[in-house]
Amino acid sequence: MKSPLHSYICLLVTLLAIFSAGKTFGQEDPGRTKIGKLEVTVYFATNGDPAAAGERAAEISEETSARFQSEEQLKFTHYRALGADTQPIFRSYENWAQPLKPSDEILVRFENRNQPNDDEISLDLELWLARKKILKTDALLRPGIPLFVLGPEWRGGRLIIATALAK
Repeated sequence: MKSPLHSYICLLVTLLAIFSAGKTFGQEDPGRTKIGKLEVTVYFATNGDPAAAGERAAEISEETSARFQSEEQLKFTHYRALGADTQPIFRSYENWAQPLKPSDEILVRFENRNQPNDDEISLDLELWLARKKILKTDALLRPGIPLFVLGPEWRGGRLIIATALAK
């Protein structure tokens, strides 16, 4: 038979363990520190009728159009923005952007690779289409310089997926 003192000590140790666990859970996880934001935009590019993109598609700025026109693989007659999503970049955790909400047909998974600085962030990027990973790359992103990926054919044109550090 255990003494009452032994039972009291066990209860005290259990309460201390629960209290300590509560303190640990209440602390901020340094891996969840936000070190930037990633903006993912999906564009529709076509040499045909831009109305094929649908009613929700929006015209893009002249600056963005000129930027596309400067790249031979991205040169089309018409461009439309289909959707965008901005998500935080965490220090040690992956995150997902879903630019065509509520659809999950296009997703971008990203995760910080190393200690960022003010001029650039190195990310692991994955492009998922229809729940299949179609691209995995290491990207060094700088403010104001998006990474463009020429995506699949769609409605008589092509999709362009742009990832950039958000301001």
